[in-house]
Amino acid sequence: MDPITLLIVCPLVFLAGFVDAIAGGGGLISLPAYLLAGLPAHMALGTNKLSNAIGTSVATLRMARAGYIKLPLAVPAVIGALVGSAFGAKLALLTPEGVFQMLLVVALPVVAILVLRKRDLDNGGIAEAAPTPKLLVIIGICAIVTGLYDGFYGPGAGTFMLLSFVTFAKLRVREASGTMKMCNLASNISALVMFLNAGAVYIALGLIAAAFNVAGNYIGAGLVVKNGSKIVRPLIVVVLCALFAKMLFDLIA
Repeated sequence: MDPITLLIVCPLVFLAGFVDAIAGGGGLISLPAYLLAGLPAHMALGTNKLSNAIGTSVATLRMARAGYIKLPLAVPAVIGALVGSAFGAKLALLTPEGVFQMLLVVALPVVAILVLRKRDLDNGGIAEAAPTPKLLVIIGICAIVTGLYDGFYGPGAGTFMLLSFVTFAKLRVREASGTMKMCNLASNISALVMFLNAGAVYIALGLIAAAFNVAGNYIGAGLVVKNGSKIVRPLIVVVLCALFAKMLFDLIA
C-alpha cells in the first residue's frame, strides 16, 4: 500500500461518506475510487464492502438510537438481504475479471442516472402497529432482490432499497429508512464475508478508508444546508465524469 493509493482512495471515500449523508449515492464514488487506485475489480468490490460495512454500522446505530428501526420490519429485511447479497457476491466472484470490469464501466452511468433522479419519497404511507404476513413477505422479497444487486455491484443499493420499501411495501419514509439501514448493513456484511473467504479484500486499505468514510458521514450529517442535495449532486456528477473517463481509458488501454 503506497502513499499514492492512499492519496487517491482516502479523499474520495471521505467525499463519498459526506455525499451519502446529505444526498445519498456515495457508493457511486467509493467503488470507482478503488478502481482508480489500480485495484483489480474483485478486490475493489471486496475492499469497498469492508469500508462500507463499517460506515453503515455507524449510521445504523444512529438510526436505532433515534428509534427509526422497527424490529418486526427489520427481521425479514435482514434475512432477505443476507441471502440475496451472498448470492450476488458469489456471482460477482464467478464473473471473469475482464468481463466484470466492462460491466462496471457500463453500469456506473446507468446507476448514477437512476440515483441522481431520485425524487422526494413522501408517500403518506401509514405505519402498521402489527405488520401483516403479506407485508413481511413483500419486505423480504424486496430485500432479496436489492441485496442481490448490492452483493454483485453495490453503488446506489441503499437508494434502491428505500425506493422498494416505499413503493411496494407502502412504508412511510421513516420506517423505510430504518429498515433500509438494517437491510443495507446485512447485505454489506454478507457480501464482505464472501469476499473475505475468497481473499478479495485489501483489509489494511479498507480499514483506513473506513475511518475516512465515517468522518465524511459524520461531517455531512452535521452539516445543515438548505437544498443540500441540490448542492451536492452537481459535485457527484463532476467526480463521476472524471472517474468514468479514467476507468474507460484504462479499459481501452
